[in-house]
Amino acid sequence: MSHTEEPGQDQSVTTPATANGGNGFILIVAATGLVGVAGYLITVWVPALIGVGPYSIFAVFWAFIFLVATALSGIQQEITRGTEARLTGDSTRSGQAGKFALVTSFAVLLAVLGSAPFWQSAVFPEHGWAMVLPLAVGVASYVPLAVLAGSLYGIGHWKALFALVSIEGLLRLVLVIAAAYLKPEAAVFAWAIAIPFPVAVLAVWPFARVRIVGKTRLDVALPRLTWNVGRTIVAAAAMGIMISGFPLVLKLTSPTVSADDLGIIVLAATLTRAPLIVVGMALQSFLIVFFRARAAQFWRTLLMLEGVVVAIGLTLAVLGYLLGPPIFAFVYPKAPTVDGWIIATLVLSSALVGALCVSAPAVLSRNAHSAFSAGWIVAALATIGCLLLPLPFIDKTVLALLVGPAAGILVHAVYLVAVRKVPIAAA
Repeated sequence: MSHTEEPGQDQSVTTPATANGGNGFILIVAATGLVGVAGYLITVWVPALIGVGPYSIFAVFWAFIFLVATALSGIQQEITRGTEARLTGDSTRSGQAGKFALVTSFAVLLAVLGSAPFWQSAVFPEHGWAMVLPLAVGVASYVPLAVLAGSLYGIGHWKALFALVSIEGLLRLVLVIAAAYLKPEAAVFAWAIAIPFPVAVLAVWPFARVRIVGKTRLDVALPRLTWNVGRTIVAAAAMGIMISGFPLVLKLTSPTVSADDLGIIVLAATLTRAPLIVVGMALQSFLIVFFRARAAQFWRTLLMLEGVVVAIGLTLAVLGYLLGPPIFAFVYPKAPTVDGWIIATLVLSSALVGALCVSAPAVLSRNAHSAFSAGWIVAALATIGCLLLPLPFIDKTVLALLVGPAAGILVHAVYLVAVRKVPIAAA
């Protein structure tokens, strides 16, 4: 693997955002917290209102749309990495981010609608095309959201980012809960999940454009941007398989499992893993900037963050083992019981994913797109491989959640150790 993966590019160039200011970190963590709480309320509230069985249909659509959205978040990560201040009189690569957003959004829309005949009957056997249209609109709208978010991260416009992230997450909470009370139908839930993507962009763009249009540029031309984005999308898709898309992968690899059994495991995994994973995923772009700004203290920063993740994970695992079963039984009295060891193991798996969410931006901050992608791809393949083993449903699910992220961390660790003496500007 070459250590110079961007020939012809000045890799020492940084974006205007340095992540040094505490204000940016506070705002992003606050937005992440709000969205995390909103998503958590959805996960707790919806199955309590509609039942664990119907929740499995909701969870599969949620998993599908956020699997694709997570894959497309690779766009956000690359736009973050490549955005830099435009010097006075420089007109090169004008409007390329916007052009990329429009073309890619249209391509995603066509890809979902064009491929739907091959998968809609397997994924949505009872609702079919009524679920496909909101899925297509939602993921196509996510592309301009990802480009806007990446540009805002690149220039360090934290207030606009706070608004963008918060509007999307809080609006989804309002719409989903309203649907659960007023019209709890699968297609209504699907639109409630999808609509916040375009609305958030439309709400924030009029206020954010003054800091972006004509004042920023990308550090690579459109063909190189497309190539870089392609690699980060592959990595982000692998991330989605392990995290937001896991219920969908679980359904496809265990087609004979009942809706109730699938629903209870998906619910337990989502509730116990969310606190660490939601934060880790939401901070990916921020961590890219964070590591790049602390190039001189790279290893100290990396080890400190990984230590914090592990410590939090172990603490939550113990609490999950002791308190998880009675809390779960109290909130969902009609649902099957969940053993303490399962909850503790699920929490430990979230700590591993959280550690991978730290190692990944650390690798990408060195412009090592191939190593970044390799870690997530190996993790996803290990996850799927475990789910295909001839083991009981619970056993193979728990194994997949542990082995997958551990394999990805190992790949990133091997790369970082191999290039530990290479300056980041040449990594």
